[in-house]
Amino acid sequence: MKYRFVLLLLVFISLAAPAQELIKLTDLQNIINDAGPVKVINFWATWCAPCVKELPYFEKLNQENKNVKVVLVSMDYDLDPNPAKVKRFVERKKLLSSVVILAEENPNAWIEKIDKNWTGALPSTLIVNPGNGKRKLVQHELKEGELENLIEAVK
Repeated sequence: MKYRFVLLLLVFISLAAPAQELIKLTDLQNIINDAGPVKVINFWATWCAPCVKELPYFEKLNQENKNVKVVLVSMDYDLDPNPAKVKRFVERKKLLSSVVILAEENPNAWIEKIDKNWTGALPSTLIVNPGNGKRKLVQHELKEGELENLIEAVK
């Protein structure tokens, strides 16, 4: 009986915590360009203090606005290709938003394929409205309330 409880608990934990999938650039481009709701795509890293500081704004948006798809793209892979580190971070911070790990090296070779104006700065946030094609790229730490204004700008 005790083992059955432990097994059920492990299954529950694995279902409750969102997976941190390793994706390639083409997968990310598909997420960005996919039809559907407005997308808020945040580029962040576990070692980036301003990135970590703004994560609660994305979590709040993810919980409160179901008309927006929030995707947190970890940029940790290039400097430290250890997905377990990101997974532990996500679990420790109790992030519920969709988290993916961009498994690409040499950012200079692909950064402008995400957005031609992106310098590669972190944190950066890309807001995309697939319905009308409007996009907005922000290359700084967001302040409270700024995210909602950016979403309105692409509507």
